[in-house]
Amino acid sequence: MFSQTNEYALRVVTYLALHPEKPAKNADIAKTTLVPPGYLYKVLQTLDRAGLVRGQRGMHGGFMLARPADQISVLDIISAVDPLPRVRLCPLNIEGHAVHLCSLHKRVDQAFARVEDAFAKSSIAELLADTVNSKPLCDEPCARTCKSVPETVSAGQE
Repeated sequence: MFSQTNEYALRVVTYLALHPEKPAKNADIAKTTLVPPGYLYKVLQTLDRAGLVRGQRGMHGGFMLARPADQISVLDIISAVDPLPRVRLCPLNIEGHAVHLCSLHKRVDQAFARVEDAFAKSSIAELLADTVNSKPLCDEPCARTCKSVPETVSAGQE
């Protein structure tokens, strides 16, 4: 369902949301998010054009979120990078289905609509606040140093 580019974009925005205090360098983003450095630039440019991140040039430059994490939905990111497909025409090009989708394709489109709705209601801040299982981008060693993870969770004491 997700393209690799969507996965990368979600990782990048999550990383930036975890580090809102200063612009993040491309090398740091690439290392933590495991996005190939050459591809990272493309993802960041796409997110910048969509108004989700902003780049700052210079010695203290890097990338930051363009607005607070609670104002960026998962759907915002997906729509900017590689929108979810919607079924508007019969994928089989059946002539009689051109105006009205058959029940199968209608239900496929309705499923995508429900996914879009769920993603529209999920902000990046909400994802980061959910500490029940794990933080995005954090394995056990990272969790100890991730300042937004409560001490009990980062120490493995659930």
